[in-house]
Amino acid sequence: MKLSALLYFLLSLFGVDVGRSTFVDRVSIDGVQSLYSKATVEAGVARFECLRSASGQCYYTVFPRDCAATSTTGRNACVSEPIKRFSVANGDSRQITGLHDFRLCVSEKDGTPGTGCQMPAPKAAH
Repeated sequence: MKLSALLYFLLSLFGVDVGRSTFVDRVSIDGVQSLYSKATVEAGVARFECLRSASGQCYYTVFPRDCAATSTTGRNACVSEPIKRFSVANGDSRQITGLHDFRLCVSEKDGTPGTGCQMPAPKAAH
């Protein structure tokens, strides 16, 4: 036990994160659960589980966590280009290696959400 703790400490000194992160998303509409998703990341391996989706698919959009200050406002504006977009069928899972320090948006509807996980507003017809 002490040896593994020492190993984790040494790896953290070199910037290697061997911790575990879990993202759970649940959406209920009128008391009915329409989306239930769980993503677990450990040692650069992410597992995405679509536990329940009213549409039959969980749609994932993975964004980088880092944000850069914009020159015009001086405020932080997150990069809008996703790292990955994919869907997982209801009851299935998908594993992806090499993902570190990201933000996750999950929806039961297809489409690319913005960096705040909001779906873009429909464009008005001219």
